[in-house]
Amino acid sequence: MIQSEARHSTTEDVVAELRRRSTFVMVSHVKPDGDTLGAGLALGLALREIGKRVHYFQQDPVPRNLRFLPDADRVAREMPADLPADTLWVFCDMSDTSRAGEHLPAIERENVLDIDHHLANSRFGALNYVLETECSTGTCVLHLLRAMGSTITPEIATCLLTTIMTDTGGFMHSNTTAGVLRTSAELVELGADKEDITEKIFANKRFAAIRLLGAALDSARLEEDGKYCWSIVDEAMLEKFGADGEDTEEIVNHLRSVEGVDVAALFKDYDGDVRVSLRSSGRVNVQTVAGRLGGGGHFRASGLTYVGPVQDAVAALRDALRAEGL
Repeated sequence: MIQSEARHSTTEDVVAELRRRSTFVMVSHVKPDGDTLGAGLALGLALREIGKRVHYFQQDPVPRNLRFLPDADRVAREMPADLPADTLWVFCDMSDTSRAGEHLPAIERENVLDIDHHLANSRFGALNYVLETECSTGTCVLHLLRAMGSTITPEIATCLLTTIMTDTGGFMHSNTTAGVLRTSAELVELGADKEDITEKIFANKRFAAIRLLGAALDSARLEEDGKYCWSIVDEAMLEKFGADGEDTEEIVNHLRSVEGVDVAALFKDYDGDVRVSLRSSGRVNVQTVAGRLGGGGHFRASGLTYVGPVQDAVAALRDALRAEGL
């Protein structure tokens, strides 16, 4: 049996619990990306292969660019009423349960498995499998699948490669190590469709998204002697171009690509919140920047939600960046 006070769980601990339990719910975070969803789908597919009952909880709909993933059509907000009391809820790629959203049912900690690779993970589960040196939560799952002796089918391989490509920015970020490339090559050999993943996630943008990108770049600002580039996307812009939140995902990377820029920020002022996406060249730790304002993430890619007007968010982030040495 698992211990309710466990802080870190070994691979053996987690595998034993995966084998012991009969029913699982894979949980993705709000505004899901390829890592949170791909990791849960990969583990879910493997557990289904050995006869386990698996469901997938996600508060928000599956993004358009991730609907190609195997089992994505089984993701839902509503869960069956007949889930056993000892169902194991597996949280993928989140630092605490609040990231799953307000519609998450009440769950006892003894029924929580936390799988993640973020430094700021709060170890909120009875089982906490947090591998901070991994490039994605999906590669944490891969360790578990190997230890279980699972067959990595082409469908599972596609989910896992999606997590890697999402969190390495298509192999462009600094977390793309030699080991990551070797793992990716292995997944391709096992049947992952790299071309399809590339097309769906990185190269298949709606015209509305391209028009929105142009407007965001047109209104972008350079500050701090050209080291900081930021822009805002608001409700009026989305309405003008027929765009939505999914169409904003790559904008911050374009801001970061400007010559001389150390940090880029995109302020997303719609749906009642100001959400801020941050990217760094590596000189400034945007994880600690975001942490100053209640957010988190990784050294080079982080985010936060600001409660208040967008111009106050702009000022608060500017102060946080200066405090962190920009």
